Amino acid sequence: MNEGSGKPAFGPLEGLRVIDAGTMIAGPLGATQLADFGADVIKIEQPGVGDPMRDWAPSKEDKSLWWKVIGRNKRLITLSLSKPEGQALFKRLVADADIVIESYRPGTFERWGLGYEELARINPGVVLVRVSGFGQDGPYAGRAGYGTVAEAFSGVPSFTGFPDRPPTLPGFPIADSIAATFAAMAAMFAIYKRDQGGLGTGQEIDVSLFEPLFRLVEAQVIGYDQLGIVKERQGNRLAEDSPRNTYRTRDDRWIAISASSQRTFVRLVETMEMPELATDPRFQGNFNRCQHDAVLDKLMGDWFVQHDLDDIMDRFNAAGVVAGPIYDIRDIFADPHYAARQTIVEASDADFGSVRMQGVVPRMGTTPGRVTHAGGPVGADNDTVYGEELGLSEPERRRLAELGVI
Repeated sequence: MNEGSGKPAFGPLEGLRVIDAGTMIAGPLGATQLADFGADVIKIEQPGVGDPMRDWAPSKEDKSLWWKVIGRNKRLITLSLSKPEGQALFKRLVADADIVIESYRPGTFERWGLGYEELARINPGVVLVRVSGFGQDGPYAGRAGYGTVAEAFSGVPSFTGFPDRPPTLPGFPIADSIAATFAAMAAMFAIYKRDQGGLGTGQEIDVSLFEPLFRLVEAQVIGYDQLGIVKERQGNRLAEDSPRNTYRTRDDRWIAISASSQRTFVRLVETMEMPELATDPRFQGNFNRCQHDAVLDKLMGDWFVQHDLDDIMDRFNAAGVVAGPIYDIRDIFADPHYAARQTIVEASDADFGSVRMQGVVPRMGTTPGRVTHAGGPVGADNDTVYGEELGLSEPERRRLAELGVI
């Protein structure tokens, strides 16, 4: 950090100013990803109550631990964007910003006089990233859209889970997380085009929650278009890959395997001491294996349940077989590979001294990111941003606080 300023002084995004005007996960997580690589992210929260993520479990001593991860590396201010004086202060912040991220329902920023055209008049170089459930246009644009609804709308749950059970939603907000990553990526595309690609100005970016997830289903669109294929639930198996599943071991643990290439499959079955499967016509090539996947899956399951996980992994690792145990968080904390790569890091925290959380991804060799601090208290940086940077006197800051503006 630059001493006294609170601004980051590290990473490839050092000097980039980001205003995080989002709430919940998708918009703010995109801003966190930029903050992890050195962007100066000023996080705006509602005066008095803060971001709704401050109420999300798990919590310790009535403080959200989730907030500490999503709020990390940011400078925190309070500001009511629905009040005219708050809008005026927001515009002053935008005048010196490179990127603004917002995640309100489409039309809200326009109603507050903060739409892209207005912001671009103040700062032609600003990039406005807009994250919403269904996007800024289209017949569903006005609908409320949380990640769960976006996941359902993407079609992913229709083929996730077991065929005799209901469609399965992910165990974490995957639509929000993927949209956040696309939002951060798109913001940097726009900054590159502004600064290196000859455009010279910013632009408006429209990120829905459902489309980034839908983009990742890859061959399903073309498969339906050309062949009428409707992907169905197959549990942990894949219609496009066999053998591929999770298998219970004799010691009641679980292992995951995927062996779609013939070479990988041959190495697997030879290590399992079932070399006859490598020459069985039904299992020659991934296409044939997929046609007989139920038979092959049973053979796999029958073998794994007769062996202990550690013995399996010793044998597989020695032979270069593609397989791995299914971890829970206890396994992850104890794993030497996680430790060696610093995939979990310790961050200073205003409430608990220090906390551990995920490290910065990806790892950059010359200009790495870092975690400088966990998400802090509401309005922790009001005095610095409003006083030192915008020049508001202490009586003026006190007056605005009494009015609920900051």
